Amino acid sequence: MTDAEREELRRHGILLTSLEELYNWGRSNSIWPLQFGLACCAIEMIAAATARFDIARFGAEIFRPSPRQADLMIVSGTVTKKMAPLVVRLWNQMPEPKYCIAMGACAISGGPFKQGYNVLKGIDRYIPVDIYIPGCPPRPEALLHGLTQLQAKIRGEHLAGPDQAQHLRPANPGELPIPDYGAHDLEPPHNPARFSPPSLPRKA
Repeated sequence: MTDAEREELRRHGILLTSLEELYNWGRSNSIWPLQFGLACCAIEMIAAATARFDIARFGAEIFRPSPRQADLMIVSGTVTKKMAPLVVRLWNQMPEPKYCIAMGACAISGGPFKQGYNVLKGIDRYIPVDIYIPGCPPRPEALLHGLTQLQAKIRGEHLAGPDQAQHLRPANPGELPIPDYGAHDLEPPHNPARFSPPSLPRKA
């Protein structure tokens, strides 16, 4: 049966679905973000929860104070190298399935502070990022758009087969290594299993 035929049946009050669709529909509409912010982007994230923008429309209004009760980490703001190990530790404490949104230029690449010795050039060097939201800072509408993109990604996940969701694969590590404070930088400077810096070929 094609999607058009199923949609036609839905217009007549007949709902056909599968356990996988029902499971993903429930998860995508009950996302619980972790309540924490790092810098100015967090102000825009908080604004998204107000009545003006109403993030509750998407089932994500319950910001949890504990990582053990959250399934979405919104990295909003500048990630300093002093803070990066703690962010990875919070990520490890979140149960599977879990997702990450990098909100703002600083969380994606360091933003205007990229040249600073103490600023991490992107949180994806240590934890996997599902949705990138550019901007400095991005407005609450951009965060809501990113949230709808994450919902679409969750609804498209498969419970079995070769395209099985990442959190269901036996090889999924679950916890990621936490970097240490080195003499001059974090050790290691990135997680080799998650990030590889682009190569820059130089001419002789």
